[in-house]
Amino acid sequence: MILKHLFVGLISLAFLGSCSNQEKIKVLRLGHGLDTKHPVHKAMEFMGTRLAEKSNGKLKLQIYPSAQLGGERECLELLQIGSLDMTKVSAAVLENFIPEYKVFSVPYIFRDRQHSFDVFDGEIGERMLALGDQFRLRGLTFYDAGSRSFYMKAKPIDKPADLKGMKIRVQKSNMAVSMVNLLGGAPTPISYGELYTALQQGVVDGAENNLPSFYTSKHFEVCKYYSMDEHTAVPDVLLIGLDTWNRLTDQEKKWVKEAAIESTIEERKLWAASEKESLEAILKAGVKVNYPDKKPFEEKTQPILDLFKDQPEMLQLIKDIKAAN
Repeated sequence: MILKHLFVGLISLAFLGSCSNQEKIKVLRLGHGLDTKHPVHKAMEFMGTRLAEKSNGKLKLQIYPSAQLGGERECLELLQIGSLDMTKVSAAVLENFIPEYKVFSVPYIFRDRQHSFDVFDGEIGERMLALGDQFRLRGLTFYDAGSRSFYMKAKPIDKPADLKGMKIRVQKSNMAVSMVNLLGGAPTPISYGELYTALQQGVVDGAENNLPSFYTSKHFEVCKYYSMDEHTAVPDVLLIGLDTWNRLTDQEKKWVKEAAIESTIEERKLWAASEKESLEAILKAGVKVNYPDKKPFEEKTQPILDLFKDQPEMLQLIKDIKAAN
């Protein structure tokens, strides 16, 4: 851990040095926890290419994947203190820093994929991205992270009752915990990096995630049942530290924002292809995929809105999202 923090300190100094010693070149360092084969990582590589092209090489993106600089929470904290320039995190993790992001974890808040894109790309999305400024986290864009569904070791999930007493790994998100509780399961927050072993050893009976993550994590080797209930569509968020953002010129900010938005368009293409590839691969590996009726799951999780009964602004945000088209 000491070596990691020392390394992060050195790369922070390297950024400052690139600004002072080579005024024509600035290197933005982006740390995240995904594998290099993941579509979101590939989209960020695309962003790096576009950023270099737009700036004629004056701005470059250097990416540290696979949690080299720590997990999502650690990277967010490094952004806040100015020791890292950029990161990508799940909105479910970001809700622990920016409370409004809880709304994206409300089950079945989106009608379909296009509805979610309309929200992320529109006025609501821009409003959400700006909320991070007060926490020293400037939002740049949203990446599609698909829909999350349950996957199990021993049986499929056809109805909410099938989750009763089942230990389900969830992200460290109060909303995710509440959702699994309402469905009758036993929510168990575990680090994503430790989940494969936890599934193997029976620490948990199952988990929930999107198809590409289920495939690239190799969780399909342990869990042979994937139930497409698609309870949430929690996006990934690309962020830049406010310290780094404020050091950029107006032109550089424009380049960064444009490259980020273009990477979102590319990421959605990559994600769609990855979902198709992942589904084909897990079926070939012997995973049984079922498509339960979503209505009982939606009805069972409706009381989650009670968590916001004393928060009129959050309830209004949820109404705005549901009404968006």
